[in-house]
Amino acid sequence: MNPPEEFWKNAVECQRMAAMTRDRTDKATWSQMAERWLSCAKLAQDQISAARFHSENTRRQRSVSGWAQ
Repeated sequence: MNPPEEFWKNAVECQRMAAMTRDRTDKATWSQMAERWLSCAKLAQDQISAARFHSENTRRQRSVSGWAQ
């Protein structure tokens, strides 16, 4: 499972629903939901990137400290 991708798909679906509805209140609600899903997708992607960065730095530090000994 790829959370950012799932969140992005939900956002696209909400955007589609906003485009289809004629009611202004419903359109606004669907659009807000799409924006929230996009925010969730970005946050999840940022967290994944940060975890990868941390993991790579930890691995580098271990290899450098092992090399220095």
